[in-house]
Amino acid sequence: MSTSPFTTSLFTIPTSSYSTHFSSKLSDQVPATLSQNHTPRRELLKGLIALQILPLVVLRETLPSHAREVDVGSFLPPSPSDPSFVLFKASTKDTPALRAGNVQPYQFILPPTWKQLRIANILSGNYCQPKCAEPWVEVKFEDEKQGKVQIVASPLIRLTNKPNATIEDIGSPERVIASLGPFVTGNTYDPEELLETSVEKLGDQTYYKYVLETPYALTGSHNLAKATAKGNTVVLFVASANDKQWQTSQKTLKAMLDSFQV
Repeated sequence: MSTSPFTTSLFTIPTSSYSTHFSSKLSDQVPATLSQNHTPRRELLKGLIALQILPLVVLRETLPSHAREVDVGSFLPPSPSDPSFVLFKASTKDTPALRAGNVQPYQFILPPTWKQLRIANILSGNYCQPKCAEPWVEVKFEDEKQGKVQIVASPLIRLTNKPNATIEDIGSPERVIASLGPFVTGNTYDPEELLETSVEKLGDQTYYKYVLETPYALTGSHNLAKATAKGNTVVLFVASANDKQWQTSQKTLKAMLDSFQV
């Protein structure tokens, strides 16, 4: 049967089957006195169905994945290492995974003119914490002239069966990016897009760093990434820019990447 689907940001409902279902359920609740006049009864049923669908329309409008907020400089403190940046230190009030204890706190610097973006519930992992099977987006920030950054978290079990594994336990930098590459690009990953890898030690924590040129990526044609593993999660910092943004902001994006730590 051909139907035109009613679509929200979370799911798709065929309008004809939806209406039929609710019509049959609601027709029994329409007062019998209205059966003498079919037109009001029909109109009442249409109205009731509309009231059932309305919350879904509101849901779609109230869960934007790119809702702009105020400049981060208005609520984040200056970075002690460089006052021209501000410091974001994630806490339990910031994400569902941090509240669930599924991700260890992390931090990084960013320019004060950037804005934090709201994460759609379906991408935030809110529905599956603390035992998500797939990666989710922790936080996301953007500046239209400079690019965007995001933190992606992946369950450790997705990459290794060893509990509390380090990033080295998972494998080489190339092996890790082969698994996480699609979450850097937003679509697919080709090993030929990897320009540079390096390994960084910060105290007891090891980080893998990547420079990628990704002409077909949804996130942007230039991507920087930094990954580490702690507890039951692999945490990935991604900085992305298109060609125009990259020309003027690559130094800023690299500074943000270097500052990331868990």
